[in-house]
Amino acid sequence: MRCLAESMVLTSARISSRIHFTALLGILALGASGWSATNPTAPAAPQMLSLTGDLAVHDPVIIRENDTFYVFSTGNRRAGILPIRCSKDLYHWTHCGSVFDALPQWATKEIPGARSVWAPDISRYNGKYHLYYALSTFGKNDSAIGLATNRTLDPNSSNYKWVDEGLVVRSHQDQDDWNAIDPQLVIQDEQNVWLCWGSFWGGIMMRRIDPATGKLSTTATTLHNLARRPRTGGQPGSLEAPFIVRHDKGWYLFASFDFCCRGVNSNYNIRVGRSPDVTGPYVDQAGVPMTEGGGTLVIEATTPNWRGPGHEAVLQDISGDYLVFHAYEGKTGRSELKISTMVWNGGWPRVAALP
Repeated sequence: MRCLAESMVLTSARISSRIHFTALLGILALGASGWSATNPTAPAAPQMLSLTGDLAVHDPVIIRENDTFYVFSTGNRRAGILPIRCSKDLYHWTHCGSVFDALPQWATKEIPGARSVWAPDISRYNGKYHLYYALSTFGKNDSAIGLATNRTLDPNSSNYKWVDEGLVVRSHQDQDDWNAIDPQLVIQDEQNVWLCWGSFWGGIMMRRIDPATGKLSTTATTLHNLARRPRTGGQPGSLEAPFIVRHDKGWYLFASFDFCCRGVNSNYNIRVGRSPDVTGPYVDQAGVPMTEGGGTLVIEATTPNWRGPGHEAVLQDISGDYLVFHAYEGKTGRSELKISTMVWNGGWPRVAALP
């Protein structure tokens, strides 16, 4: 996430906002002249959690069911297709299964070059967990977003069964100026549900979802462009991995800028903008619209130890807010799960620096 839940113990990171919790620190208000904030008490300093266990994660998203946290991520052959890692305390993580044993049949026909499933998103509404996922071939926007559902995340439950619901969004090379990967579900309320996605090309997009099906609405078809980077002067428009949350009276769009997937040479960094409306416009702290390349820095690499923090998710839990992401180890270049507590200062999020 981004936290809304049907109970106080059900918390999602890629649930944009089901029931948003009150501000941790600071009160954000919308005034006639724009945003304003009061901060009578300085927020506690954010902390990077010391994680242990199976941390070999790329593109993480997190949710809690009852007393267990679940991280879903991009898969590999060893860990399975859309691997799942579990923790009781957010600190120690173990591998506890995967969503698919093989690629769904529709997916191999739709995207013949796909070899795995990328960048999942997990949330719960209408009595089921909804897991959106992406298929593509690296560097092309011939891509698709699919959906799988489950009644529970507990693999020991008799109700545990992943059901693939098929195709949700499709982008075509040489036809669409956007890329259907990196999905995230945003729950404004029971009747207003949105799916955002995007990577490079024209940036971050959003469409309304039919809450009954989890698929794109057939009546509300407006495609909203929430963020993009100029592709002038040799810039590639490197922007992806949207994650929207509600905090106080505003909506916050987190996104990853620059490049992942280059090991120690990755320069991913996480930025944010905010808006009074879920569909934007989102602007950064300096007032620059995210559709014009704006974005306030949240975290970047500052030492040789960890490189390219990105593909973020936000967990809004009863214990506080957390930023969940991956970063690349400075010597091996391998990606690893990272979690920082997140505090709000003057209406803007702040996290700990990487060690």
